[in-house]
Amino acid sequence: MTDLVIIGGGPAGMSAAVSAYESGIRDILILERDAALGGILQQCIHNGFGLHKFGEELTGPEYAGRYKKMVLERKIPYKLNTMVLDISPDKVITATNEEDGIFTVQAKAVILAMGCRERPKGALNIPGTRPSGIYSAGTAQKYVNIKGYMPGKNVVILGSGDIGLIMARRMTLEGAKVHAVCELMPYSGGLARNIEQCLNDFNIPLKLSHTVVNIHGKERLEGVTIAKVDENRRPIPGTEEYIECDTLLLSVGLIPENELSKSADVELSGVTNGAVVDQDRQTLKEGIFACGNVLHVHDLVDYVSDEAEIAGKNAAEYIKGEKAENVYVPITTDGKVRYTVPQIITKKKDVTVYFRVSDVFRDVSVNVYGDGKLILSKKKRKVAPGEMETVLIKKELLEGIEKLEVKLEG
Repeated sequence: MTDLVIIGGGPAGMSAAVSAYESGIRDILILERDAALGGILQQCIHNGFGLHKFGEELTGPEYAGRYKKMVLERKIPYKLNTMVLDISPDKVITATNEEDGIFTVQAKAVILAMGCRERPKGALNIPGTRPSGIYSAGTAQKYVNIKGYMPGKNVVILGSGDIGLIMARRMTLEGAKVHAVCELMPYSGGLARNIEQCLNDFNIPLKLSHTVVNIHGKERLEGVTIAKVDENRRPIPGTEEYIECDTLLLSVGLIPENELSKSADVELSGVTNGAVVDQDRQTLKEGIFACGNVLHVHDLVDYVSDEAEIAGKNAAEYIKGEKAENVYVPITTDGKVRYTVPQIITKKKDVTVYFRVSDVFRDVSVNVYGDGKLILSKKKRKVAPGEMETVLIKKELLEGIEKLEVKLEG
């Protein structure tokens, strides 16, 4: 029996482990499938990490290194090159590695911190051939930053998520010509600072309401045809444009890695594809917690660490036998607000609700209703899908409330 098993040794897993340790739990085990702790941050060599958490700009490896140092200083055990195969609803973890073979661990509590993966080309249904030269942006990032390979010299990027924007700059700095970043939506999915620093600073065109409608080339990619799309996101005939290129990078969304969550019978949200959780980041399966990008996709790793600290601290309280109050307050949204995390409140305490919006809205109010009555309002000059928003609900506002709704109005 192990008190706490954490699945994933990236920033979420390490931060959760340190938080649980600081909350008095010593019997902790981190299981990581890669050859090193750090997760995706190992290949994110650009800076911009840690401003909120450490008050300074760090690269991805430096940020991961800070947490790895904390794990090592506390002598928190971890197993690398270890693939978790299954988590049962009663918290038995089945895993395998070269040293131990297939083994099982019975845990008192589990924290899911598996991160997310990129949506593949197969999910896009782009007509055309299947030549080499088509990569997800994260794969291209690994080739350039870790392995020292250049995917190509003439590049088109589909999707303006943060990793796509960052790779537009990275490929340019390595000598490639990035002809365009095409975005299906009428707004970018990335942070405003990344549009400025990665595209505008390098004169890389961002084509909003555009998509790739055809792929050309037999052995190697020779070019793509792009087109403008209408309000229903369908290509507009007559707007096609051919761009000669040898590389197409796809930055078309991230999917939380929740196959293990499903095996543990954890209820998932249809919007985030992550677990449904309460304010402690506990799922509806008692003793199983979730944090980081496996729960919902974050725009800043600093927020991942914050959320992991919540999960680690509350997993520690669960292990010590502290029970939740008999409270169940669901949080719903109006569509303009796509989702919230948490989705339910089970304790009357101050709760920070994280949320994302479905479009770009200006001069609006974030309004929180309790049982249909307005209890909190927060004015915002602009909200966008690429930026996470928060609203703090004080515990006194929850008194006697049976359901909450978060709306965008004005």
